[in-house]
Amino acid sequence: MHELAPINPWVALAYLVAGICFILALRGLSSPASSRRGNRFGMAGMAIAVVTTLLTHELANPVEVLGAIAVGGVIGLVMARRIAMTAMPQLVAAFHSLVGLAAVAVAAAAYLNPLAFGIADPSGQIFTVSRIEMGLGIAIGAITFSGSVIAFLKLNGNMSGAPIILPLRHLINLGTLAAILGLIAYFTLDQSPWVFWTVTALSFTIGFLLIIPIGGADMPVVVSMLNSYSGWAAAAMGFTLGNTAMIITGALVGASGAILSYIMCRAMNRSFVSVIAGGFGADTSAAAGGAKEQRPWKPGSADDAAFLMSQADTVIIVPGYGMAVAQAQHALREMGDLLKAEGVTVKYAIHPVAGRMPGHMNVLLAEASVPYDEVFELEDINNEFAQCDVAFVIGANDVTNPAAKTDKTSPIYGMPVLDVEKAKTVLFVKRSMGGVGYAGVDNDVFYMDQTMMLLGDAKKMTDDIVKALGSGGH
Repeated sequence: MHELAPINPWVALAYLVAGICFILALRGLSSPASSRRGNRFGMAGMAIAVVTTLLTHELANPVEVLGAIAVGGVIGLVMARRIAMTAMPQLVAAFHSLVGLAAVAVAAAAYLNPLAFGIADPSGQIFTVSRIEMGLGIAIGAITFSGSVIAFLKLNGNMSGAPIILPLRHLINLGTLAAILGLIAYFTLDQSPWVFWTVTALSFTIGFLLIIPIGGADMPVVVSMLNSYSGWAAAAMGFTLGNTAMIITGALVGASGAILSYIMCRAMNRSFVSVIAGGFGADTSAAAGGAKEQRPWKPGSADDAAFLMSQADTVIIVPGYGMAVAQAQHALREMGDLLKAEGVTVKYAIHPVAGRMPGHMNVLLAEASVPYDEVFELEDINNEFAQCDVAFVIGANDVTNPAAKTDKTSPIYGMPVLDVEKAKTVLFVKRSMGGVGYAGVDNDVFYMDQTMMLLGDAKKMTDDIVKALGSGGH
């Protein structure tokens, strides 16, 4: 076992400060009100860590390193400025894939030239503890990369959001995982190239296999889970490199992502173990789907909606991915302001997995300056639907679908949903009656007697409602 070289106390102090900044960043990001401050702490911590590492390591070619940082910084800046909020989930998945790929690249570099990394004896034999760190790092990194690629393709619409069920998938997954762990154990005895590259290839493969069977309704949990994986991959590589900043950062990301995944699984009534196994919430019958019979439904207009909401005492707004796609959050906030001016109590109900990633709706509403005290999570507002006059659902299908409570064949069965069907009137904004939610299932709320369907683009419909409220013609 090798011994790490003594660390300069000033370097240790700098990494400690960076670690504290990362902890404060996570604390700040836990609330929309403090998220900007959290981001600043994260940026400061990363700047300290990067500068410290550059100053304390002898660079073969500083110009190349600084050039790479500049290129990456420019690409990141351009992407941050151009990316739409609706595309944020797939951007996050893409970033996770890059973290995983970076871990694989570092592990491969360390394996090919272990003496340069100080993890081998003069004969080139890699230390046992470094082989374990390297094996785990490359396995987690490769799984993170390939899994994130599938998540990106599903979120971006390049691949169907419906579960892709492979025959004997659980047996294949367990066998592949067992082979990876067995080869990592064997790697401690034999550092032959075939062992290292076989672990790498199998890990890339299992990443694809784990995410392909997961349906769209469960994708927010997948994004959170992959976030955790990327953290553990970074931490493992931190041990290999002897870099405490990477260990701290990776552990924070890994732990926070795992905790968030667990919280979301509880919110969706899923098993955390089944998430890690892959393909949870999906079976062959659910994935197959089926044609829906034509059922009567009640059409409505913006004027109808404006009249009904202006006469109400309480309106609960339920935003979903359809609102995000249409970029209707600003018009929605304006609608809420007009209703409040007429004495209507307005609240926003947020499902934990509304949208395509954790907190997606919270971010969009915060962007539109919706007051934080009007936004409520599912468990805090669900019992209020029975007393509210109007539930205004804008682009949220799966998270309002009562089939989750009654239909055991549904892919969303068992997931807690917002009880919008209990409201006196439901106004449902949807582009057309032909489409279904991301999970690929129809919603009985569309056809209930108290439901009025407002078909069309979510932003245009909301703008028309705002005009009707503003004109006083209701």
